[in-house]
Amino acid sequence: MNEIMIEARGITKSFGDLEVLRGIDLDIRRNEITAITGASGAGKTTLLQILGTLHSPDQGQLRIGDQHIESLKGGELAAFRNQRIGFIFQFHRLLPEFSALENVLMPAWISGQDGSREKARAERLLRDLGLGERMHHAPNKLSGGEQQRVAAARALMNQPDVVLADEPTGNLDSGNADSMYELFEELRDREGQTFVVVTHNNTMARRGNRTLHMADGLIV
Repeated sequence: MNEIMIEARGITKSFGDLEVLRGIDLDIRRNEITAITGASGAGKTTLLQILGTLHSPDQGQLRIGDQHIESLKGGELAAFRNQRIGFIFQFHRLLPEFSALENVLMPAWISGQDGSREKARAERLLRDLGLGERMHHAPNKLSGGEQQRVAAARALMNQPDVVLADEPTGNLDSGNADSMYELFEELRDREGQTFVVVTHNNTMARRGNRTLHMADGLIV
């Protein structure tokens, strides 16, 4: 059995009087693709943000790899996030003043890496996602689906241990959605990466190693 990459225990989160997560216990195994499904409002995105250290839980403990997250503060936490976690957001969040290639290189630049090896990796990721002819275009010159694929390449740039994806195929047609999942599967097998994918797409969810379902702030 694969070792545990993410271990969450007793995770709760409220926003004002709204209780979003009500005590999540979760194990994510290394080198697997885990899909999380559930209706809108079930708490999927909030859970993903906590697993990605973008939000802190009100209660509970989180371990990623060998690191207990509650022990990290400020710059240490930001560095851990940059080096160990990749994000594919639902709405791209690309920087408009930079080209597709520069957006993909951004995580490497933030971590102080700016060499030919990093550029070659960024270019290869974009080619793998069908964007070899579009890598020097600004985001506003790309379609929504192309922007989403740039966001996927950016998430993979630093070869993170964990990639967290919030509806990564939501803006893609079936062909491009298949290509993105094939890339996830290839990276899982080739580089040992772990993926947690929030999705409404049941066809894509079934392609993962495991599917978890959320309802009313709990995994059911």
